[in-house]
Amino acid sequence: MEFFTESMDYFVSHVVHGGFHVHVASLIFCVIIGIFLLQTASKVVFRIIARNNDELYNLLREICAGTPTLLGILGGIYVAQESLAIPPHPAAFLEHIFHAILIMTIALVVAHMASGYLKYKLGKSSEQLASTSILVTTIDITVYAIGGLVLLESLGVAISPLLTALGIGGLATALALQDTLANLFSGINTLLSKQVKIGDFVKLSSGEAGHIIDMNWRNTTIKTTTENMIVVPNQKIASSVIINYAQPFAACSILIPIGVGYGSDLDHVEAVTLEVAKKVLLDNEGGAAEFEPLVRYRDFGDYSIHFDVVLRVKTIMDQNYIRHQFIKAIYDRYGKEKIMISVKNAV
Repeated sequence: MEFFTESMDYFVSHVVHGGFHVHVASLIFCVIIGIFLLQTASKVVFRIIARNNDELYNLLREICAGTPTLLGILGGIYVAQESLAIPPHPAAFLEHIFHAILIMTIALVVAHMASGYLKYKLGKSSEQLASTSILVTTIDITVYAIGGLVLLESLGVAISPLLTALGIGGLATALALQDTLANLFSGINTLLSKQVKIGDFVKLSSGEAGHIIDMNWRNTTIKTTTENMIVVPNQKIASSVIINYAQPFAACSILIPIGVGYGSDLDHVEAVTLEVAKKVLLDNEGGAAEFEPLVRYRDFGDYSIHFDVVLRVKTIMDQNYIRHQFIKAIYDRYGKEKIMISVKNAV
């Protein structure tokens, strides 16, 4: 036992008071151990907090990405500083590194927490979480820029002249990049207003229609029903008249015009049409089963009496399928009921 104690004292003495190579090796060892311990502890803590909720676990890992590694480096440097007899100049250099990594860690944590919270608030699906690039990028750049200025200040670099130069340069840049900045702020304003958000099905006054799948610092990407991508500048989105089919509710009504010949029993036509419409909504995915269809006679035409059938679908994407099913069903039923669908004969 005494031999073991003396051996450990000898080893510790040589590590603490050893030369440069011993101190470097000890520092690297402390950093590796710190990273390993923090990485392992973070996974355990995240699992305890998430409680088998994979979505929350992945969100926590995304928010804290890189943080355990930086904290492990900080812990390793701190242990090395406190344990080793490092000469004054290397110790001062190590102190600067410690402060620099500490500032980087704080900036990283703040940026990830802000962007992670923003992603969580804007949408919970994986597609939406991956498509808020404009705000996430803006927040990251802002936080990292502030962290960089604080880092320079801590290293003794005067940032006042730098801020003055950035102010003058920023004014010149703003004049040169008016369209780009207009698109940037238009995109931010559009997202923050919540009148249009990622995943909404919209139609612009210029005719473009589809789901908004991304909005970055310059343009908005719209995916059409034919799986094509439309890239629209954010400034145009902000200035356009937009029909948003997802707000305030995703469900919407559709009108299907029909005409029946003169001499038809209109009460019978209405009853048959409502029966078919209700069955279509109940039997087909995409139909609003709780909705009571409507029949409204509109006018007298040259060859038929015109009316509209009002149906309701769960989303705008369901309208074509429900319309398709209804037209087939009503044509078949009218044939069985001897109801004539009147059309103008070509001469």
